[in-house]
Amino acid sequence: MAEHKNIVSIHPYFRPHEGKRDAFLALLPQFVERTATESACLYYDFSMSDELIHCREAYIGAAGAAAHLENVGDLLEKASELADLEQLEIHGPAEELDQLREGLEPLNPAWFIHQTGLEKVGL
Repeated sequence: MAEHKNIVSIHPYFRPHEGKRDAFLALLPQFVERTATESACLYYDFSMSDELIHCREAYIGAAGAAAHLENVGDLLEKASELADLEQLEIHGPAEELDQLREGLEPLNPAWFIHQTGLEKVGL
């Protein structure tokens, strides 16, 4: 088991606007299809609690996370017309997060700096 080196995870929480939940949910497969083309993506999925929709996603390094955000940029614009970004968390090593701060500051994310842990590969 190796310790995390450069994994960056993004945790957005979306709350669909009144009457827009189904339209927002209809966008999710498009996000998944687009993200499936990214070689730096480690995992990507959506879950839901009542009306709050969460995307759980991780990438190899800041470059992988930034490439993803560029890849789905137009879909994020559509999503913003249907839902509010209620909360955004970015997790990873300080060196990787520092590369993302300037571009993501307008979204006011919470930055979580990795302290310790392990990575199980090939489960």
